[in-house]
Amino acid sequence: MELSSHSLEYTLRPAAATDAVTIRHIISVVHINPTGLNWRRFILATGQQDEVIGCGQVKPHSDGLQELASISVLPPWRGKGVARAIIEHLLEQHPGKLYLTCRSPLGPLYEKFGFVAIQLDDMPPYYQRLSHLVTLINKVFPQPDSLLVMRRG
Repeated sequence: MELSSHSLEYTLRPAAATDAVTIRHIISVVHINPTGLNWRRFILATGQQDEVIGCGQVKPHSDGLQELASISVLPPWRGKGVARAIIEHLLEQHPGKLYLTCRSPLGPLYEKFGFVAIQLDDMPPYYQRLSHLVTLINKVFPQPDSLLVMRRG
């Protein structure tokens, strides 16, 4: 089932069970968190030959929070509005409060969708624990970018 046509180059559709391996592959290629990848929650961007070129999900947490997550676009497709289309679709489907984590250079992208960076004291416990863990890891393996936790709604 095609959800929408965003250009002559790609369309969005819900993931199917047969897409699970492809989702994991894309997440690996773009080097983001590979946990919590349930194909049932994913929206995929596909090219003209139905090849998967990007993906994203809204991931529920056990405490009731929801997270915009796994927004990934293969390098040859970047800069063509694919991530924007995926994010806009997911936000339409999940209009309430959402959290996300990203590398600090991506903050301005998510600000365009109404997300704002939040400080440690304003974070729910899950994100506080994650922030502390990333800080510890960065002390051992310094990274050029910091982790941002952002909230919308």
